[in-house]
Amino acid sequence: MEFSKTAIDGVLVLKPKVFPDDRGFFFESYSEKNFLEEGLFLDFVQDNISFSKKGTIRGLHYQVGEFAQGKLCQVLSGKVLDVAVDVRFDSPTFGQHVAVELSGDNHNQIWIPPGFAHGFSVLSDTAIFHYKCTAFYSKQDERAILFNDPDLNIDWKVDALNISEKDLKGKSFKDIDKDFIYSDF
Repeated sequence: MEFSKTAIDGVLVLKPKVFPDDRGFFFESYSEKNFLEEGLFLDFVQDNISFSKKGTIRGLHYQVGEFAQGKLCQVLSGKVLDVAVDVRFDSPTFGQHVAVELSGDNHNQIWIPPGFAHGFSVLSDTAIFHYKCTAFYSKQDERAILFNDPDLNIDWKVDALNISEKDLKGKSFKDIDKDFIYSDF
């Protein structure tokens, strides 16, 4: 697996080695050994899968405290634009975001460490999205930033047609609490 840095420290794009043949393809989607070789000592505790239709935007979500989550994200079927926003207050990239296209065809993944808000938009007719988490879901520790906050200026590459009530009530970026400090990471 190839690990590539992005414009924001800590966020990585992973490209697995895909072995195609006349039956289809095979690839290793996760190996603790590969992460350890990159200096990433992670303990995944929960896997999640969502199915979404074109035009759906999910996010921007993050959790705080002992339930702060790192996420290893991939698309099993379809295509999404995956977005990570730096919410670490003293980070040199605070408020900046990385956007990566993930698809069932390119098999790429994105590693998003704790200290980032995460969301994605569905670019294909449908998408099956899978992510591994380093902490369990905790409703009381979950936070949401409004997906279309003008301070973030995220181009989701879709007309937002399908957004949950919870996501429509996200905080503005300028009003988020100082839950993460860059120097703590």
